[in-house]
Amino acid sequence: MVIQADKELFLFLNSFHSETFDFLMWHISGKYLWLPLYAFLLYAIIKKYKIQGLLFVAGIVLTIVASDQISVLIKNSVERLRPSHNPDFEGLIHLVNNYKGGAYGFVSSHAANSFGLATFVALLFSKKWVTVSMLLWALIVSYSRIYLGVHYPADIMCGGALGALLSTVFFYLSMNVNRKKTTTVSDL
Repeated sequence: MVIQADKELFLFLNSFHSETFDFLMWHISGKYLWLPLYAFLLYAIIKKYKIQGLLFVAGIVLTIVASDQISVLIKNSVERLRPSHNPDFEGLIHLVNNYKGGAYGFVSSHAANSFGLATFVALLFSKKWVTVSMLLWALIVSYSRIYLGVHYPADIMCGGALGALLSTVFFYLSMNVNRKKTTTVSDL
C-alpha cells in the first residue's frame, strides 16, 4: 500500500515537465552549478569561525562522504529499482537526456548529501533565513531527481533523513572537538 502510494505520487510529480524545466532540472541535479554556493559557504564558515572553521568544514566533508557511502550501501542492499529502470513504468515517465542512473535508487544519494549539507549549515549558523534557504535548496535538488525520473519520493525522504541524521552527528562531534581544542589552547 505504501509502495503503491509512493509510485502514484512519483508519477504525479514526474508529470510536470517542459523544455525549460528539463534544462533547469538537469543542471540543478548536476554538480557544477552549485560550485559557487559551496565556495560561498566555505568563505562564510572561515570568515565567521576563523581557523576553527576548518573543523566544521571537515565535519561537512565527513557528513557528505558518510551519507554518500551509506546511501550506496543501502541501495545495493535493498535493490529497489529506480523508476527509470522499472519495467512497469516504461513509456509512462518523463526522462531527460535519456538519463536513467544506476539500477537501484533507494535511498537517494543526492537527497542524503544535500540535506546533510543543508542541516549542517543550518545548525552551524543558527539563523532562520539560512535554515530556510538551505532547506529550500535541498528540496529543489531532491525534487530534480524525481523530475528526472530516477527517484521515488520515498527515496528522497529517506535519503534526506539519512543526511540530516548524519550531519547532526558530525555537527555535534565537530562542536565537541572545537570546544576541547579551544579549552586546550586557552589552558596554555
